[in-house]
Amino acid sequence: MKSGRLIRSVFVSLAMVGLNLPEVALAAEQTPPPAVTDIALAEGGTLHGQLIDLRGGGVAGAPVSLRAQDHEVANTTTTTDGRFEVQGLRGGVYQVAAGQGNGIYRFWSPGTAPPAAQKGAIVYTQNGGGQGWGLKMLLSNPFVVFGIAATAIAVPVVLNNSRPASP
Repeated sequence: MKSGRLIRSVFVSLAMVGLNLPEVALAAEQTPPPAVTDIALAEGGTLHGQLIDLRGGGVAGAPVSLRAQDHEVANTTTTTDGRFEVQGLRGGVYQVAAGQGNGIYRFWSPGTAPPAAQKGAIVYTQNGGGQGWGLKMLLSNPFVVFGIAATAIAVPVVLNNSRPASP
């Protein structure tokens, strides 16, 4: 009887640790500050860009938003090959959010950009606009798999041990 309680307590504890461990592991990760990329604007203050998924393809029909100092400056939508264009921009630091990706860019007015500045912005997105990518990433986490396995073992044991013993 006492050994049954001990086993049940161990499995319940393991299940709780397994379910809570992914949150602790994710909270412990320190993300570095985003790098600022220099972009040379084209004539008329035009930004050319593309939204690309992890497979290297353009993401069609995704919303694109440009923000400066916490307010939206412009928005548009990507074309069938993931490209977007925004006109009338000035030099400065902007956040470009497209789909599930975003980046910090320093835009330079035409003719003022340093030689290393890129001609356009490339924004990468993890989900590629498709459904279910987040679930795939979640289930590939070993802590999540461990938590599911521990729960699958602990629940039947606890249910079995919670029944009164037969005489």
